[in-house]
This record gives sequence, structure tokens and C-alpha cells, in this order.
Amino acid sequence: MFTSKPQFPSLVPDPIPEEVTDRDEGVFWRINSTALSDEQQSQVCVPDEVCPRQREVLAVHWHPEFVPISLAVSRMQTMFPNREQELVIPTQHNVLMSHAGYSGVEVDCYSRRFNQKVQLLVHMTGEKAAGADVLCSMLEHTRQYRATQLLDLLRTFTQPVQERLDAAARVTGADADLIRFIAVHVTKLDTLLHAHLAELPLDVVKNKMVRNFFHALRPNYGHRLIDQALNFLQEVKKEVKRDFPLQYFFRTSEVIEEARGLGAGIVVPHPEQFWPILLAEYDVDGYEVWNPQSQRYTDFLIEVVTSKNRERSRSRPPLLIFMGDDTHMGEKVRTETETDPAKAGREVGYQPAWEDWAIRKRLLRSGVARAGVISEYTARLQG
Repeated sequence: MFTSKPQFPSLVPDPIPEEVTDRDEGVFWRINSTALSDEQQSQVCVPDEVCPRQREVLAVHWHPEFVPISLAVSRMQTMFPNREQELVIPTQHNVLMSHAGYSGVEVDCYSRRFNQKVQLLVHMTGEKAAGADVLCSMLEHTRQYRATQLLDLLRTFTQPVQERLDAAARVTGADADLIRFIAVHVTKLDTLLHAHLAELPLDVVKNKMVRNFFHALRPNYGHRLIDQALNFLQEVKKEVKRDFPLQYFFRTSEVIEEARGLGAGIVVPHPEQFWPILLAEYDVDGYEVWNPQSQRYTDFLIEVVTSKNRERSRSRPPLLIFMGDDTHMGEKVRTETETDPAKAGREVGYQPAWEDWAIRKRLLRSGVARAGVISEYTARLQG
């Protein structure tokens, strides 16, 4: 194991209790609870700001998680009180969900041509979703397989995968005491998970369970130690994802074929994370050129879509330009010390890039406006 010597006195207590306590059990059930208190429900419905000047709301990339869609929509309606046009479709990861006559999902799939995982947003009317039995079976397979990544992350510590731990230690500078501290608590979580796996909703069996468990340790161990632990865990998670076999996902072409057979619309989200998909000429309706975690290449992506449309035959509908808020509603009910700062400020329908003057100029030159995208995509979904 990587055993660099700490430069400063260790924050890790000695000894570290290794047995699972009643408190550990309580924390486990609290972080995996999907029930919302009255206070949390009220909290969800009140946005941090109001945008009275925004007239159109396009939200086709966001995740309700365990928060009822009705509460998420109530928050959106309060945030945009003067909206005149909207298209709001939830896109839970690998679970088809519905709102206001439309259904949507974000699907993990495998592009064999580029040997990497990609994601697709699939949207359809509720009527078409009623016949989506095969697609839902594909999604269930994908969801169950993706859940195994958490087990692999835990196993990296309980049955030490030394290469992953060493790689994370080199990046973070973690010493042996910190790694042992993390391993003890990961082992506790692993014990609790396997003891109660049959009682848990599959939706909570995700990598973020580890993050949430360590956040809950802050009152006992303080922010500095837990921040160091989370930093190390983040690097280990990258190693786990890098090693995760992709061939058990359905191929991108298979998902597209099934979705198109249902008459669904398809959008490629944050393509800058897997840019080769731009070369694949997949049968999709459009590309997302901006979201909170994919902002660097917005101008480039707008130009790519515009260029593709110039080359398309007149018999093919133009590719549409989308922006996604990528909101995770579960972050709205966590405490300030437990939320993911990168996701906490996201809001359903809030995509400030539409109002950015430089981006607006480029969009106008391409004949693109949010109202037009809403109208055109709605027509396609209803066609």
C-alpha cells in the first residue's frame, strides 16, 4: 500500500472503532431514506431566486431522483412566474418517468465504435411510452448493471485493489492512516449494505451512497478529515469507472433503434465529455451544447451543429440545439455540509447560457432561439 509520511500531525484518530454501531445503522437508514419531511417538501418548493423576465422554459435534462416530480415542477413554476411556453420532461437515469403528457429518460449505453460509454436523452409522449415494454426492460437491465459499480467501489477497500488505492494516493498525497480510516468506514458501509440490500430501493444503490455516508461522519470527525477522505474516494471512484466493463450496456445503436421505433425524440447530452459521438452520425434530433458541467466548448458545439445542418439533405430535419440544466433534485433536501456544491445551484429550466450575449449572438446567426426549439421539438414528439 502507498505509505507516504504525513507532513503534518494526522487528523485520523487512534484507535478507529471498527465495529458497526447503532449510530452507523441510523446513519445508513437516514442517508438512504427517500421519505421527505413536511419541512423538506416546503424547502423543495421554494427556489433561491425568481426569474420574472424568462418567458420560455425548456427542461429536457434533469433528474427528480427521490423527490416527487410535482414538487420539482412547483419549484420551477415559482422560479419562472411569467413563463408563456414550456417543455418540461424528467430524465431520470435509466428509469422512464412522466410529467404533463411526456415521458423521458437518460440512458447509459455503449458506443462500440469509440469503445466508450455515452448517454442519450430519450423523450416521448405518454401515449407512446405506454408501449415501451422492451425499452423499459432494457433500462432495467442497464440500471441493475450500473448499480454493480457501487459494489466494485466498496470491494476496492474490503478486498483491497492495490493498484487503484496507490493511484489515488499518488494524486491526493493520502497517507496510510487516512486510507485505513476510509477503509474501516467503507467496510462498515459494505456490511450494512449487504445486510439490508433486499430492503433498499434499487435507486439508492449508487456510488453517491459512499459520499453521503462520509458526509454524515462530519459531526464525529470534523470537516478537514472528511474532506480529505472524500477527495481520496473521488479519485478511487475514477479508477473504478475506468475499469468498469462497458460491453454489458446496450449498444448506442440498439437504444436508438428501439427509441425511434416508439416514435421517440433523442438528444445527445454534454457531448464534450464523449466528443467522438459527434462523428458517428447517429439518428438523433439534436445535441446539448451547454450544461453546468459542460461549458467549455459551447461555441464549438454550436458551430458543429450548424455545420452539420448545412451538409444535411433537405429531406432530413435539421439538428436542434439544446441546453440542459442537469438538475439533481435530491441535492435540494440535503444539508449545506452534505450537498454536492457543483450540483446544489442547478435549477430545472435555468440555463443562463441562453441569455449570454456572446452565445446569443452566435445562436441568432444560426437562426436558433429557445422558443423555436421548444416548438419544433414538441411538434416532433407529437408527430
